[in-house]
Amino acid sequence: MRAFFEGIADLFVNHLFAPYDFFRLIGNWWASNSVNWVFAVIGFLAMLYWLKQLQVFEQRGEEDHSVTAHSYL
Repeated sequence: MRAFFEGIADLFVNHLFAPYDFFRLIGNWWASNSVNWVFAVIGFLAMLYWLKQLQVFEQRGEEDHSVTAHSYL
């Protein structure tokens, strides 16, 4: 099992997170956090799309507002 977890660690540290080493070596805060800003913008756009779709379903009258709308309630 130790080799399995070391393999996972090697995958992430040496391969998947390798682009972040580039940003760390640059030493520029704005460049280092550009990835975070991109993800934040994508998340914000996804939220806007989701709210727009909720509004579309609300206007069509397809939204079920009853107490038993969801089985887990």
